[in-house]
Amino acid sequence: MATDNENLRLLAVFHYVVACLAGLFSLFPVFHITMGALMLSGRLGDPNEQGPDRLFGMLFIVMGLCMLVLGIAYAVCMALAGRYLTQHRSYIFCLVMAALSCAFFPFGTVLGVFTIIVLQKDSVRPLFDRT
Repeated sequence: MATDNENLRLLAVFHYVVACLAGLFSLFPVFHITMGALMLSGRLGDPNEQGPDRLFGMLFIVMGLCMLVLGIAYAVCMALAGRYLTQHRSYIFCLVMAALSCAFFPFGTVLGVFTIIVLQKDSVRPLFDRT
């Protein structure tokens, strides 16, 4: 049981690290939002022209905001999964976040696979059932 607790503690620390990396990478769409705002304001082209610049500017802003919100939500959920692993709570949430983190290549993939392996051990499930 001591090894399982140590494994869960280490996985929690790595979940925090991946959450920080995901939060950092989720800020990249700010460039798209800025570019879209510049297109929308007319600073990148002729301000009197009502052409596709305005449409593309709005598209850049909407898509950038969606990506920003999704990235930050993913980072927050990863941090929550790390916290829940430490507290031995929300087994299903931790398992789902491990599966979702496999898409965040390469760090999330490694973390997700190891988290799924540890969570599927017969000796780990009772730790989550006690709380």
